[in-house]
Amino acid sequence: MGRPGRPHTGRWLAVTKDAERDEHVRRSVVLPAHNEADLLERAVGDLVKAMRERREPFELVIVENGSTDGTGAIAAALEADNPEVRLVTLPTADYGAAVAKGFEAARGDVVVNFDVDYVDLGFLEKGVAIVDAGVAGIVLASKRAPGATDRRPLARRVLTAGFTFAMRALLRMAVTDAHGMKVLSREQCATPAAACKMTGALWDVELVLRAARAGVRVAELPADVREVRPPRTSVWHRSLESATGLLQLRLLLWREHVSAR
Repeated sequence: MGRPGRPHTGRWLAVTKDAERDEHVRRSVVLPAHNEADLLERAVGDLVKAMRERREPFELVIVENGSTDGTGAIAAALEADNPEVRLVTLPTADYGAAVAKGFEAARGDVVVNFDVDYVDLGFLEKGVAIVDAGVAGIVLASKRAPGATDRRPLARRVLTAGFTFAMRALLRMAVTDAHGMKVLSREQCATPAAACKMTGALWDVELVLRAARAGVRVAELPADVREVRPPRTSVWHRSLESATGLLQLRLLLWREHVSAR
């Protein structure tokens, strides 16, 4: 037997969590986390508070991937302290794989994707309302849409502009941005998401492209972007990675088209 008084408390918490997780979840927030020990607790706290105020059943899925700075332990503690928080762990660092895994694990009718360093509760409210109304199945926060404010360094803004140009030219995409925050209808995006093969930073692009080609309506909202920490990769490394990824995705889609003939 355990210490006096402890078994009843622990069992009550376990039953409460199981009961809450069995309830139908209307909203899922997916939060990929790689080496986010400095920011994760605050981001989760802000999101949990905001979602509780909506008074709707929700879950927050943290996808820890390949962290070496204690992020996993912090995420586990947040899961233990908050019945709405679920932790999924991947062994290696891969943003795209983490978002894909989070979407796969999500149970909500609407899935919201944030980065730990890029959480905008105003976008959440507007994006969820658009999906709920049936206006679109995907809502993107665009750094390039009219009305967007991008306070990042000039080199980062130039990289984004170049990537948008290449994305639209190579893949004939109508959107101005496919990275970052997004709100998704799980029902409409489940099949396109399952078909995605890219990882890394191109998973987002492939999902939006496949969904649009499948007839899912895509809407964009202007983003307000600022950096809360220095970039983890250099502009030149990110440029090479993005260019290579776009070419790989273009080749992948061409091969699918040829094989389907």
